[in-house]
Amino acid sequence: MTTLDPRPESLPQRVAESIQRDKPFSEDERDRMKAVMNSLLLHIHASKVPARSLKFTYTFGLGGLSLLLIMMLIVTGIMLMFVYTPSPDSAYTDMLALQSTVAFGQLIRNLHHWSGNLLLVVVFLHMLRVFYTGAFRHPREFNWVIGVGLLLLVVMANFTGYLLPWDQLAYWAVTVGTSLLDYVPVVGEQISLLILGGPEVSGATLRNFYGLHLAIVPMMILMIVSVHIFRVRRDVGTVPRNLDEEPLKRLEKVTTLPHLVSREAVFAIVMIGLILLWSTWVNAPLEEAANPDHSPNPAKAAWYFMGLQELLLHFHPFFAAIVIPALALGGLMMLPYLRTDMDTEGVWFRSRMGRKLAWIGFFTGLIATPLLVLLDEYVVNLPDLLPSLPTIISNGWVPLAGILLLLILYAGMLKRVFHAASCEVRQSVFTLLLTGFIVLTIIGIAFRGEGMALMWPWEV
Repeated sequence: MTTLDPRPESLPQRVAESIQRDKPFSEDERDRMKAVMNSLLLHIHASKVPARSLKFTYTFGLGGLSLLLIMMLIVTGIMLMFVYTPSPDSAYTDMLALQSTVAFGQLIRNLHHWSGNLLLVVVFLHMLRVFYTGAFRHPREFNWVIGVGLLLLVVMANFTGYLLPWDQLAYWAVTVGTSLLDYVPVVGEQISLLILGGPEVSGATLRNFYGLHLAIVPMMILMIVSVHIFRVRRDVGTVPRNLDEEPLKRLEKVTTLPHLVSREAVFAIVMIGLILLWSTWVNAPLEEAANPDHSPNPAKAAWYFMGLQELLLHFHPFFAAIVIPALALGGLMMLPYLRTDMDTEGVWFRSRMGRKLAWIGFFTGLIATPLLVLLDEYVVNLPDLLPSLPTIISNGWVPLAGILLLLILYAGMLKRVFHAASCEVRQSVFTLLLTGFIVLTIIGIAFRGEGMALMWPWEV
Protein backbone atom coordinates (compact mmCIF):
# COMPACT_ATOMS: atom_id res chain seq x y z
CA MET A 1 0.00 0.00 0.00
CA THR A 2 1.34 3.43 -0.97
CA THR A 3 2.04 5.83 1.88
CA LEU A 4 1.06 9.43 1.13
CA ASP A 5 3.55 12.13 2.06
CA PRO A 6 1.65 14.34 4.51
CA ARG A 7 3.90 17.35 3.84
CA PRO A 8 2.44 19.94 1.47
CA GLU A 9 4.50 20.30 -1.67
CA SER A 10 4.12 24.07 -2.19
CA LEU A 11 6.24 26.61 -0.32
CA PRO A 12 3.25 28.70 0.85
CA GLN A 13 1.65 25.61 2.40
CA ARG A 14 4.91 24.69 4.11
CA VAL A 15 5.19 28.26 5.47
CA ALA A 16 1.63 28.16 6.80
CA GLU A 17 2.17 24.74 8.38
CA SER A 18 5.42 25.91 10.02
CA ILE A 19 3.66 28.92 11.51
CA GLN A 20 0.83 26.76 12.82
CA ARG A 21 3.31 24.37 14.43
CA ASP A 22 5.23 27.35 15.84
CA LYS A 23 8.43 25.75 14.58
CA PRO A 24 11.32 27.49 12.81
CA PHE A 25 11.68 27.15 9.05
CA SER A 26 14.10 24.60 7.77
CA GLU A 27 17.27 25.73 6.06
CA ASP A 28 15.88 24.62 2.70
CA GLU A 29 12.71 26.68 3.24
CA ARG A 30 14.71 29.75 4.18
CA ASP A 31 16.86 29.37 1.06
CA ARG A 32 13.78 29.06 -1.14
CA MET A 33 12.12 32.14 0.40
CA LYS A 34 15.33 34.10 -0.01
CA ALA A 35 15.52 33.01 -3.65
CA VAL A 36 11.93 34.18 -4.24
CA MET A 37 12.66 37.61 -2.71
CA ASN A 38 15.92 37.94 -4.65
CA SER A 39 14.14 37.04 -7.88
CA LEU A 40 11.50 39.70 -7.20
CA LEU A 41 14.11 42.40 -6.51
CA LEU A 42 16.18 41.45 -9.53
CA HIS A 43 13.16 41.98 -11.77
CA ILE A 44 13.58 45.67 -10.92
CA HIS A 45 17.37 45.87 -10.65
CA ALA A 46 20.26 44.15 -12.38
CA SER A 47 22.22 41.65 -10.31
CA LYS A 48 25.18 44.04 -10.28
CA VAL A 49 25.34 47.82 -10.55
CA PRO A 50 28.25 50.24 -11.01
CA ALA A 51 29.56 51.35 -7.63
CA ARG A 52 29.45 54.97 -8.79
CA SER A 53 25.70 54.81 -9.41
CA LEU A 54 25.11 54.31 -5.67
CA LYS A 55 26.04 57.96 -5.10
CA PHE A 56 22.91 59.57 -3.61
CA THR A 57 23.55 63.03 -5.05
CA TYR A 58 23.31 61.62 -8.59
CA THR A 59 19.73 60.31 -8.49
CA PHE A 60 18.51 61.52 -5.05
CA GLY A 61 16.45 58.33 -4.94
CA LEU A 62 13.70 60.00 -6.99
CA GLY A 63 12.78 56.93 -9.04
CA GLY A 64 12.47 54.69 -5.98
CA LEU A 65 10.56 57.40 -4.10
CA SER A 66 8.06 57.56 -6.97
CA LEU A 67 7.40 53.82 -6.65
CA LEU A 68 7.07 54.14 -2.87
CA LEU A 69 4.53 56.95 -3.21
CA ILE A 70 2.52 54.97 -5.77
CA MET A 71 2.30 52.06 -3.31
CA MET A 72 1.27 54.40 -0.49
CA LEU A 73 -1.43 55.91 -2.71
CA ILE A 74 -2.78 52.47 -3.59
CA VAL A 75 -2.95 51.36 0.05
CA THR A 76 -4.48 54.58 1.40
CA GLY A 77 -6.83 54.84 -1.58
CA ILE A 78 -8.22 51.36 -0.91
CA MET A 79 -8.79 52.30 2.73
CA LEU A 80 -10.65 55.48 1.76
CA MET A 81 -12.92 53.53 -0.59
CA PHE A 82 -14.63 51.89 2.39
CA VAL A 83 -15.90 55.20 3.78
CA TYR A 84 -16.55 57.22 0.62
CA THR A 85 -19.59 57.41 -1.66
CA PRO A 86 -19.22 59.29 -4.98
CA SER A 87 -22.44 61.25 -4.64
CA PRO A 88 -22.99 65.02 -4.11
CA ASP A 89 -25.26 64.14 -1.18
CA SER A 90 -22.66 62.00 0.59
CA ALA A 91 -19.16 62.98 -0.56
CA TYR A 92 -18.74 66.03 1.65
CA THR A 93 -20.32 64.40 4.71
CA ASP A 94 -17.94 61.47 4.22
CA MET A 95 -15.03 63.93 4.38
CA LEU A 96 -16.41 65.30 7.64
CA ALA A 97 -16.83 61.77 8.99
CA LEU A 98 -13.16 61.06 8.23
CA GLN A 99 -12.27 64.05 10.39
CA SER A 100 -14.47 63.19 13.36
CA THR A 101 -15.81 59.63 13.55
CA VAL A 102 -13.60 57.28 11.51
CA ALA A 103 -10.58 56.03 13.45
CA PHE A 104 -7.40 57.47 11.89
CA GLY A 105 -9.58 58.68 8.99
CA GLN A 106 -8.03 62.15 8.87
CA LEU A 107 -4.51 60.69 8.90
CA ILE A 108 -5.29 58.31 6.03
CA ARG A 109 -6.80 61.14 3.98
CA ASN A 110 -3.80 63.36 4.74
CA LEU A 111 -1.40 60.61 3.68
CA HIS A 112 -3.30 60.08 0.43
CA HIS A 113 -3.58 63.79 -0.36
CA TRP A 114 0.02 64.75 0.37
CA SER A 115 1.44 61.60 -1.25
CA GLY A 116 -0.42 62.47 -4.46
CA ASN A 117 0.92 66.02 -4.48
CA LEU A 118 4.42 64.83 -3.60
CA LEU A 119 4.31 62.21 -6.38
CA LEU A 120 3.69 64.94 -8.93
CA VAL A 121 6.65 66.94 -7.63
CA VAL A 122 8.93 63.88 -7.44
CA VAL A 123 8.15 62.68 -10.99
CA PHE A 124 8.79 66.22 -12.25
CA LEU A 125 12.12 66.41 -10.38
CA HIS A 126 13.04 62.93 -11.64
CA MET A 127 12.60 64.12 -15.23
CA LEU A 128 14.75 67.18 -14.49
CA ARG A 129 17.46 64.97 -13.04
CA VAL A 130 17.42 62.81 -16.18
CA PHE A 131 17.63 65.89 -18.40
CA TYR A 132 20.39 67.69 -16.52
CA THR A 133 22.57 64.57 -16.36
CA GLY A 134 22.12 63.73 -20.05
CA ALA A 135 20.53 60.39 -19.16
CA PHE A 136 17.93 60.64 -21.94
CA ARG A 137 20.34 60.11 -24.82
CA HIS A 138 20.64 56.97 -26.97
CA PRO A 139 19.43 54.31 -26.31
CA ARG A 140 17.03 55.86 -23.78
CA GLU A 141 15.16 58.27 -26.03
CA PHE A 142 11.86 56.43 -25.96
CA ASN A 143 12.03 55.96 -22.19
CA TRP A 144 12.16 59.77 -21.90
CA VAL A 145 8.94 59.96 -23.94
CA ILE A 146 7.41 57.35 -21.62
CA GLY A 147 8.44 59.54 -18.68
CA VAL A 148 6.65 62.56 -20.19
CA GLY A 149 3.52 60.42 -20.57
CA LEU A 150 3.84 59.25 -16.98
CA LEU A 151 4.05 62.86 -15.77
CA LEU A 152 0.83 63.68 -17.63
CA LEU A 153 -0.92 60.67 -16.08
CA VAL A 154 0.18 61.73 -12.58
CA VAL A 155 -1.27 65.18 -13.27
CA MET A 156 -4.50 63.51 -14.40
CA ALA A 157 -4.59 61.32 -11.28
CA ASN A 158 -4.25 64.38 -9.05
CA PHE A 159 -6.83 66.33 -11.04
CA THR A 160 -9.47 63.58 -11.00
CA GLY A 161 -8.96 63.14 -7.26
CA TYR A 162 -9.20 66.88 -6.65
CA LEU A 163 -12.99 66.89 -7.08
CA LEU A 164 -13.78 63.99 -4.74
CA PRO A 165 -14.03 66.00 -1.45
CA TRP A 166 -16.84 68.00 -3.13
CA ASP A 167 -16.02 71.26 -1.35
CA GLN A 168 -15.85 74.77 -2.76
CA LEU A 169 -12.12 74.55 -3.45
CA ALA A 170 -12.48 71.32 -5.43
CA TYR A 171 -15.69 72.24 -7.27
CA TRP A 172 -14.48 75.55 -8.65
CA ALA A 173 -10.91 74.40 -9.31
CA VAL A 174 -12.26 71.60 -11.50
CA THR A 175 -14.71 74.02 -13.14
CA VAL A 176 -11.82 76.31 -14.10
CA GLY A 177 -9.59 73.39 -15.17
CA THR A 178 -12.16 71.69 -17.39
CA SER A 179 -13.11 75.00 -19.01
CA LEU A 180 -9.76 74.84 -20.83
CA LEU A 181 -11.14 71.94 -22.89
CA ASP A 182 -13.58 74.29 -24.59
CA TYR A 183 -10.68 75.83 -26.52
CA VAL A 184 -9.65 72.54 -28.17
CA PRO A 185 -10.61 72.88 -31.85
CA VAL A 186 -13.46 70.75 -33.25
CA VAL A 187 -13.62 68.10 -30.49
CA GLY A 188 -13.16 70.26 -27.37
CA GLU A 189 -16.86 70.64 -26.58
CA GLN A 190 -17.53 66.92 -27.07
CA ILE A 191 -14.60 65.96 -24.81
CA SER A 192 -15.82 68.38 -22.14
CA LEU A 193 -19.36 66.94 -22.27
CA LEU A 194 -17.97 63.39 -22.05
CA ILE A 195 -15.76 64.09 -19.03
CA LEU A 196 -18.24 66.29 -17.17
CA GLY A 197 -21.25 64.13 -18.02
CA GLY A 198 -23.11 67.31 -18.98
CA PRO A 199 -22.60 71.03 -19.60
CA GLU A 200 -21.23 71.74 -16.09
CA VAL A 201 -19.71 70.08 -13.03
CA SER A 202 -22.40 67.92 -11.40
CA GLY A 203 -23.01 64.57 -9.76
CA ALA A 204 -22.28 62.88 -13.09
CA THR A 205 -18.88 64.59 -13.13
CA LEU A 206 -18.16 63.32 -9.62
CA ARG A 207 -18.96 59.74 -10.66
CA ASN A 208 -16.87 60.05 -13.83
CA PHE A 209 -13.90 61.44 -11.92
CA TYR A 210 -14.27 58.73 -9.28
CA GLY A 211 -14.10 56.01 -11.94
CA LEU A 212 -11.12 57.64 -13.64
CA HIS A 213 -9.30 58.20 -10.34
CA LEU A 214 -10.05 54.77 -8.94
CA ALA A 215 -9.48 52.47 -11.89
CA ILE A 216 -8.57 53.81 -15.31
CA VAL A 217 -5.76 56.28 -14.51
CA PRO A 218 -4.06 54.08 -11.84
CA MET A 219 -4.15 51.09 -14.20
CA MET A 220 -2.51 53.17 -16.94
CA ILE A 221 0.11 54.46 -14.49
CA LEU A 222 1.00 50.93 -13.37
CA MET A 223 1.27 49.75 -16.97
CA ILE A 224 3.54 52.65 -17.98
CA VAL A 225 5.66 52.32 -14.82
CA SER A 226 6.17 48.62 -15.66
CA VAL A 227 7.28 49.48 -19.19
CA HIS A 228 9.49 52.28 -17.84
CA ILE A 229 11.25 49.93 -15.39
CA PHE A 230 11.67 47.31 -18.12
CA ARG A 231 13.27 49.89 -20.40
CA VAL A 232 15.60 51.07 -17.61
CA ARG A 233 16.74 47.47 -17.12
CA ARG A 234 17.15 46.85 -20.83
CA ASP A 235 18.86 50.13 -21.76
CA VAL A 236 21.18 50.10 -18.68
CA GLY A 237 21.34 53.09 -16.35
CA THR A 238 23.81 55.92 -16.65
CA VAL A 239 26.90 56.30 -14.47
CA PRO A 240 27.77 59.64 -12.84
CA ARG A 241 30.88 61.44 -14.00
CA ASN A 242 32.63 64.55 -12.75
CA LEU A 243 32.83 67.69 -14.86
CA ASP A 244 35.34 67.34 -17.72
CA GLU A 245 35.88 63.64 -16.88
CA GLU A 246 36.15 61.26 -19.81
CA PRO A 247 33.84 58.20 -19.96
CA LEU A 248 35.22 55.31 -17.94
CA LYS A 249 35.98 52.21 -19.97
CA ARG A 250 36.00 49.87 -16.98
CA LEU A 251 33.52 50.25 -14.16
CA GLU A 252 33.78 48.75 -10.73
CA LYS A 253 30.54 46.88 -10.03
CA VAL A 254 28.97 45.71 -6.78
CA THR A 255 26.09 43.33 -6.13
CA THR A 256 22.60 44.81 -5.91
CA LEU A 257 22.08 42.79 -2.73
CA PRO A 258 22.94 44.19 -0.26
CA HIS A 259 24.65 47.37 -1.52
CA LEU A 260 21.79 49.00 -3.45
CA VAL A 261 18.79 47.41 -1.75
CA SER A 262 20.00 48.31 1.74
CA ARG A 263 20.32 51.97 0.74
CA GLU A 264 16.86 51.92 -0.82
CA ALA A 265 15.37 50.35 2.30
CA VAL A 266 16.87 52.99 4.60
CA PHE A 267 15.76 55.80 2.27
CA ALA A 268 12.21 54.36 2.10
CA ILE A 269 11.96 54.13 5.89
CA VAL A 270 13.15 57.73 6.31
CA MET A 271 10.72 59.03 3.68
CA ILE A 272 7.76 57.12 5.15
CA GLY A 273 8.59 58.64 8.53
CA LEU A 274 8.78 62.17 7.09
CA ILE A 275 5.50 61.80 5.19
CA LEU A 276 3.81 60.44 8.32
CA LEU A 277 5.06 63.39 10.37
CA TRP A 278 3.88 65.90 7.78
CA SER A 279 0.48 64.18 7.48
CA THR A 280 0.14 64.20 11.26
CA TRP A 281 0.77 67.95 11.53
CA VAL A 282 -0.77 69.30 8.30
CA ASN A 283 -4.33 68.43 7.31
CA ALA A 284 -5.46 68.12 3.70
CA PRO A 285 -7.48 71.24 2.78
CA LEU A 286 -11.26 71.12 3.12
CA GLU A 287 -13.48 74.17 2.70
CA GLU A 288 -17.24 74.46 3.01
CA ALA A 289 -19.48 72.20 0.92
CA ALA A 290 -19.60 72.84 -2.83
CA ASN A 291 -22.10 75.50 -3.85
CA PRO A 292 -22.64 75.83 -7.63
CA ASP A 293 -24.51 79.11 -7.07
CA HIS A 294 -21.69 80.88 -5.25
CA SER A 295 -18.38 81.29 -7.05
CA PRO A 296 -15.37 82.29 -4.93
CA ASN A 297 -13.40 85.36 -5.95
CA PRO A 298 -10.94 84.54 -7.34
CA ALA A 299 -11.82 81.10 -8.74
CA LYS A 300 -8.45 79.40 -9.18
CA ALA A 301 -7.47 76.11 -10.74
CA ALA A 302 -5.45 73.45 -8.90
CA TRP A 303 -1.92 74.68 -8.09
CA TYR A 304 -0.30 72.61 -10.87
CA PHE A 305 -2.54 74.35 -13.45
CA MET A 306 -1.92 77.87 -12.14
CA GLY A 307 0.84 78.47 -14.71
CA LEU A 308 -1.67 77.80 -17.50
CA GLN A 309 -4.29 79.95 -15.80
CA GLU A 310 -1.76 82.77 -15.59
CA LEU A 311 -1.05 82.39 -19.32
CA LEU A 312 -4.78 82.84 -19.97
CA LEU A 313 -4.46 86.38 -18.60
CA HIS A 314 -1.78 87.28 -21.15
CA PHE A 315 -2.62 85.29 -24.29
CA HIS A 316 -5.67 84.46 -26.35
CA PRO A 317 -7.28 81.38 -24.72
CA PHE A 318 -6.58 79.18 -27.76
CA PHE A 319 -2.86 79.91 -27.45
CA ALA A 320 -2.71 79.74 -23.65
CA ALA A 321 -4.67 76.48 -23.35
CA ILE A 322 -3.74 74.66 -26.57
CA VAL A 323 -0.89 76.05 -28.69
CA ILE A 324 1.68 76.84 -25.99
CA PRO A 325 1.15 73.57 -24.01
CA ALA A 326 1.28 71.59 -27.28
CA LEU A 327 4.55 73.28 -28.27
CA ALA A 328 5.98 72.61 -24.80
CA LEU A 329 5.04 68.91 -24.85
CA GLY A 330 6.26 68.51 -28.43
CA GLY A 331 9.57 70.14 -27.52
CA LEU A 332 9.98 67.88 -24.47
CA MET A 333 9.42 64.74 -26.54
CA MET A 334 11.82 65.89 -29.27
CA LEU A 335 14.69 66.73 -26.89
CA PRO A 336 16.40 63.31 -26.86
CA TYR A 337 16.22 63.03 -30.67
CA LEU A 338 18.02 66.30 -31.36
CA ARG A 339 21.63 66.09 -32.53
CA THR A 340 24.20 66.34 -29.75
CA ASP A 341 27.74 67.63 -30.16
CA MET A 342 29.11 66.54 -26.77
CA ASP A 343 29.38 63.27 -24.85
CA THR A 344 27.73 64.41 -21.62
CA GLU A 345 26.06 61.27 -20.31
CA GLY A 346 26.24 61.18 -16.52
CA VAL A 347 27.66 64.73 -16.18
CA TRP A 348 25.56 67.27 -14.29
CA PHE A 349 24.85 70.30 -16.54
CA ARG A 350 26.95 68.91 -19.41
CA SER A 351 30.17 70.83 -18.65
CA ARG A 352 31.54 73.84 -16.78
CA MET A 353 30.29 76.07 -19.58
CA GLY A 354 26.94 74.28 -19.49
CA ARG A 355 26.63 74.95 -15.76
CA LYS A 356 27.42 78.63 -16.29
CA LEU A 357 24.85 78.96 -19.08
CA ALA A 358 22.24 77.13 -16.98
CA TRP A 359 22.66 79.78 -14.28
CA ILE A 360 22.32 82.50 -16.92
CA GLY A 361 19.10 80.88 -18.14
CA PHE A 362 17.78 80.64 -14.59
CA PHE A 363 18.40 84.28 -13.72
CA THR A 364 17.12 85.45 -17.11
CA GLY A 365 13.84 83.61 -16.59
CA LEU A 366 13.64 84.76 -12.97
CA ILE A 367 13.96 88.44 -13.95
CA ALA A 368 12.35 88.55 -17.40
CA THR A 369 9.12 86.70 -16.55
CA PRO A 370 7.86 89.10 -13.84
CA LEU A 371 8.89 92.06 -16.02
CA LEU A 372 6.87 90.73 -18.97
CA VAL A 373 3.88 90.10 -16.69
CA LEU A 374 4.03 93.66 -15.34
CA LEU A 375 4.52 95.06 -18.86
CA ASP A 376 1.43 93.25 -20.14
CA GLU A 377 -0.59 94.06 -17.02
CA TYR A 378 0.03 97.81 -16.79
CA VAL A 379 1.77 99.13 -19.92
CA VAL A 380 1.12 97.26 -23.18
CA ASN A 381 -2.32 96.19 -24.42
CA LEU A 382 -1.80 94.54 -27.81
CA PRO A 383 -5.49 94.30 -28.80
CA ASP A 384 -5.80 98.08 -28.25
CA LEU A 385 -2.57 98.79 -30.14
CA LEU A 386 -3.64 96.57 -33.06
CA PRO A 387 -7.42 97.16 -33.24
CA SER A 388 -7.68 96.19 -36.91
CA LEU A 389 -6.46 92.65 -36.24
CA PRO A 390 -8.55 89.79 -34.79
CA THR A 391 -7.79 89.10 -31.13
CA ILE A 392 -6.42 85.64 -31.95
CA ILE A 393 -3.68 87.39 -33.96
CA SER A 394 -3.05 90.51 -31.85
CA ASN A 395 -3.11 88.61 -28.55
CA GLY A 396 -2.03 85.22 -29.87
CA TRP A 397 0.29 85.02 -32.85
CA VAL A 398 1.95 88.39 -32.28
CA PRO A 399 3.10 87.88 -28.63
CA LEU A 400 4.01 84.24 -29.28
CA ALA A 401 6.09 85.20 -32.31
CA GLY A 402 7.76 87.93 -30.23
CA ILE A 403 8.70 85.47 -27.47
CA LEU A 404 10.02 82.91 -29.98
CA LEU A 405 12.11 85.63 -31.63
CA LEU A 406 13.56 86.61 -28.26
CA LEU A 407 14.45 82.97 -27.56
CA ILE A 408 16.18 82.66 -30.94
CA LEU A 409 18.17 85.84 -30.25
CA TYR A 410 19.04 84.55 -26.76
CA ALA A 411 20.34 81.25 -28.16
CA GLY A 412 22.31 83.05 -30.86
CA MET A 413 23.85 85.38 -28.27
CA LEU A 414 25.00 82.43 -26.16
CA LYS A 415 26.68 80.81 -29.14
CA ARG A 416 28.35 84.00 -30.28
CA VAL A 417 29.51 85.35 -26.90
CA PHE A 418 30.38 82.10 -25.10
CA HIS A 419 31.12 79.86 -28.14
CA ALA A 420 28.88 77.28 -26.50
CA ALA A 421 27.96 73.88 -27.93
CA SER A 422 24.42 73.29 -29.16
CA CYS A 423 23.49 71.01 -26.26
CA GLU A 424 24.73 73.62 -23.76
CA VAL A 425 22.61 76.29 -25.45
CA ARG A 426 19.52 74.04 -25.49
CA GLN A 427 20.00 73.36 -21.79
CA SER A 428 20.16 77.09 -21.06
CA VAL A 429 16.99 77.78 -23.11
CA PHE A 430 15.23 74.88 -21.36
CA THR A 431 16.25 76.29 -17.97
CA LEU A 432 14.99 79.74 -18.93
CA LEU A 433 11.57 78.40 -20.02
CA LEU A 434 11.29 76.12 -16.99
CA THR A 435 12.08 78.99 -14.63
CA GLY A 436 9.57 81.19 -16.43
CA PHE A 437 6.78 78.64 -16.03
CA ILE A 438 7.56 78.15 -12.33
CA VAL A 439 7.50 81.93 -11.83
CA LEU A 440 4.12 82.13 -13.61
CA THR A 441 2.80 79.38 -11.32
CA ILE A 442 4.00 81.24 -8.22
CA ILE A 443 2.46 84.49 -9.47
CA GLY A 444 -0.86 82.74 -10.07
CA ILE A 445 -0.87 81.10 -6.64
CA ALA A 446 0.43 83.89 -4.43
CA PHE A 447 0.06 87.20 -6.28
CA ARG A 448 -3.45 87.01 -7.77
CA GLY A 449 -6.34 88.23 -5.63
CA GLU A 450 -9.92 89.32 -6.27
CA GLY A 451 -10.72 89.54 -9.95
CA MET A 452 -7.29 87.92 -10.59
CA ALA A 453 -5.70 91.32 -10.03
CA LEU A 454 -2.03 91.52 -9.09
CA MET A 455 -1.44 92.20 -5.42
CA TRP A 456 1.00 91.32 -2.65
CA PRO A 457 0.59 87.87 -1.07
CA TRP A 458 -0.49 89.31 2.30
CA GLU A 459 -3.31 91.15 0.51
CA VAL A 460 -4.62 88.09 -1.35
